[in-house]
Order: sequence, then structure tokens, then C-alpha cells
Amino acid sequence: MATHGVENASKNVFLIWGGEGWVAGHLKELLQQQGEHVFTTTVRMENRESVMEELERIKPTHVLNCAGCTGRPNVDWCEDNKEQVIRSNVIGTLNLTDCCFLKNIHCTVFATGCIYAYDSKHPPGGEGYLEADPANFGGSYYSATKSKVEELMTTYSNCLILRLRMPVSDDLHPRSFVTKISKYDRVVNIPNSNTILHDLLPCAILLATAGDTGIYNFTNPGAISHNEVLNLFKKHVRPDFEWKNFSEEEQSKILKAGRSNCELNSDKLAKRMKDFGIEVKEVHTAYDECFQRMKAAGVR
Repeated sequence: MATHGVENASKNVFLIWGGEGWVAGHLKELLQQQGEHVFTTTVRMENRESVMEELERIKPTHVLNCAGCTGRPNVDWCEDNKEQVIRSNVIGTLNLTDCCFLKNIHCTVFATGCIYAYDSKHPPGGEGYLEADPANFGGSYYSATKSKVEELMTTYSNCLILRLRMPVSDDLHPRSFVTKISKYDRVVNIPNSNTILHDLLPCAILLATAGDTGIYNFTNPGAISHNEVLNLFKKHVRPDFEWKNFSEEEQSKILKAGRSNCELNSDKLAKRMKDFGIEVKEVHTAYDECFQRMKAAGVR
């Protein structure tokens, strides 16, 4: 267990679970820049006594849950480690949310939108999935656990659920969607919703601080294909970059678990952000600006 804090006089106290993770690191940096009182922890979510002790010791007003099991190097790992996945993504997530509820602490869960798949009502380029739409993708054990636990978490009046999809940072971190597809021998070319962290993590802090609860599709508006992403990457970051495509059928032959492909409707998020005077950028615009920031920073 490790906990690290930054002291100041803010009335809010943020405790980030999964404190050594990628998204957690970005949140910590943002909160520090805003002068907030922020701690991180690596206490296991499923260990109820340890969780309660940590909440009592830090006394946060807001918990930001970035912890969970996605699998290494990818979600295929979850197919062979189902007990560990349940322990973290189901038991752990519910336990932390419940402990926060008992202590009257707002809990933001960084969840996933990879619980849907295109269908006849929601085809590529058509209507995106709304927050209230039932999950229809169970092609991976990871996604199956995520959809089930989300349904249970909505019971809690203290819980904000943010559905990220294929998150991207302004660097080539190994967890970033761009880094992943830039290293594949071949990629599929399917439009999907994406989460540009630079744009949306500040929105997460605003929602948590405001005490919002329920579910938000936490993606930039619209959908963008793999080829569109890589074309922008080539334009701004790596002019000599080349790649090849293959079909979903060909992809399925090299994967143990299926992959979610879908567009989420993010109108609810965009409307709420207007209350704060913020416009959530359309995904193509957001990617273009992301890659321009990469180029300016010398990322190659």
C-alpha cells in the first residue's frame, strides 16, 4: 500500500484510487495544478477493512476510482484470469462505492463504454448509444463484467459513472489508444467513439466537484475510424508512418476475445458542460489538436 498527498487549504479533498495508473497520474497532475488537496492510493478495492481505514484516515470529500483490471497486454488476458477480473472489476468496484456511500463520500468511477456493439438500430454513422440503452456486447469477459457492475452501481446515490472509450493522451504512453494501434502490424478500420483525455479529464473534475451522479458517455462527440486517426497522426507527428488494414473477420482469428466497436451519444455530457461554459470538441477536431500538441512537444 502507498498513499501520497499534496497539502493545501481547499475544502475539497480528492482521493484517487489506482494511484499508480495512467489516468490517475493525469488526474493527480490536473488537481495539483488547480491547487486542490489530492491524495492517491494503491489499496486494493476488494479489501473492505483496508478501504474503510483509508477513507477514515484521508477523509476525502471525493473519491476518483481509476482502479480496475483491464489485462496485460490487452483484454485477452481477462479470458484466462476471470476470478481476478471479478475480484477487481466487480467485487472491488462495488466495495469501494459502497464504502464511500456509507461515509457519505462522492465516488466517481472511470468506467468503459466498451459494452456496446453496432447493430441494426445503431449502425456505423447512425444513431449513437444513449446512457440508458442496455448493454449489448459481451464478446469479452472484461466487457461482460463491466456492464454487469455498472447496472449495480447505478443504485448508489453517491456514484458518478463516466464511460471512457479508447482513451488517448498527448504523448505515446503505452496505454494510449494511438500508441497501441501505431504498433500493430495491421488494424481494422471501424469508426468508434474516443476519449481525448486532455479535453475530458477537466470535465470529470467539474462533474465530481458539482456532485453529479448517474452515467455519462464520456467521449468526444462523433466517431472516428482507425484510418482517420492514423492519417492525422501521419500528418502531424510521424510523416513517414505507414500501416495496413485487415477485416474484423481476420482480426478475430488472432484474438482470444471480441472487441467492442460502437459510437456513444455524448449529447448529455456536451449539454452539461455548457453549464460550465465549456464546449466539448468534436472528435476529429480534438484529435487534430492533440496531434498538434504532440508535434509541438517533439513527440515522434
